[in-house]
Amino acid sequence: MAVNNFLLLILIAILEAADGNLSTNYYSSTCPKALSIVREGVRKAIKNETIMGASLLRLHFHDCFVNGCDGLILLDDSANFVGEKTAVRNNNSIRGYNVIDEIKAQVEKACPEVVSCAEVVAITARDSVVSLGGPSWEVRLGRRDSLTASRSAADTSLPRSKTNLTGLISNFSAVGLSLKDMTEETGSEGPGFVGLTKEEELEDTEE
Repeated sequence: MAVNNFLLLILIAILEAADGNLSTNYYSSTCPKALSIVREGVRKAIKNETIMGASLLRLHFHDCFVNGCDGLILLDDSANFVGEKTAVRNNNSIRGYNVIDEIKAQVEKACPEVVSCAEVVAITARDSVVSLGGPSWEVRLGRRDSLTASRSAADTSLPRSKTNLTGLISNFSAVGLSLKDMTEETGSEGPGFVGLTKEEELEDTEE
């Protein structure tokens, strides 16, 4: 499966817009095995199911597009919490949660309470792209998981398959991306972003 460079540019642009205090060697002393653990976990997941690489990349995109790369897409709803996971554009659409959980568990064994879930998602996306034969990039690290989530923000921020031009411009501008970024991304055929899942096709049909 080819990895679309336009999607990578979008993801990297979002990451580069994050906290300027992030560093590529953030865990060099506190959790030096973190990157290798994630890489091995991704390798195993893609070996088991090749399309999982695209799913993990898409998961990262959806996490970052709503209020930054904060890991909130991973949280399950509860009696006292409603998050992004069950938002319209994520529910029954985003895959790879089990892979992230498994990799995070391995990281926790090596370095308890050091590496955030948001970091695991970001590193996993990069390693997925590399495993699929795409280019690599340095992931800046040091972000923490957010403590608050917004279902409404996820519902309104993530582009829909039938969003008109004005809506798309608004979606991308809200996260600091230009009209050029938008046209490259929405016109591409990258893995897992433009292509609809069966659930999304049904959802759009029922609207």
